[in-house]
Amino acid sequence: MHLVFLPPVSKLTKGQAMFHFISGYTAKVAGTEEGVTEPQTTFSACFGAPFMPLHPTKYAEMLGVKMKKHDVNVWLINTGWSGGSYGAGKRISLKYTRAMITAILNNEINDVLYTKHEIFGLNMPNSCPNVPSELLNPKNTWENKNDYDLKAKELANAFNQNFEQFADNASEEILEAAPKK
Repeated sequence: MHLVFLPPVSKLTKGQAMFHFISGYTAKVAGTEEGVTEPQTTFSACFGAPFMPLHPTKYAEMLGVKMKKHDVNVWLINTGWSGGSYGAGKRISLKYTRAMITAILNNEINDVLYTKHEIFGLNMPNSCPNVPSELLNPKNTWENKNDYDLKAKELANAFNQNFEQFADNASEEILEAAPKK
């Protein structure tokens, strides 16, 4: 189970947006999935794999073209757990998720300072209106930083293993956006 290791908000490069779109990382959650008692990592290419007639990299390339043409920012929002694994941490507050989305829509975090996540390479804002700054880097919310690193590396491995099925058709830009091994 991996849910708590990505930052709650990240500004993505074009390659990262394409990589994460192809990956389709999400979770099966108790109460919404039969037989699931705690969150479970799952991937669904382009967040709709069974319904995609083309290879997922084709859709990612289309996304990249649109991003470049319209010069847009792409943000990754994580509404998973913060402060520890499932059972130890807690779900990111809806209040904070709303504040992050509002800040994005109001262009309030486009030009702030960013820190690059050491494993996932994601650009984490150092500040966001109405969100505690320590929440913006998930490692800061964990009591045991080594445990965070171990779990984040497990998730990075899951991303990379999942992506192996797409690697032969992916551009270098997309491949470079993968988490560090």
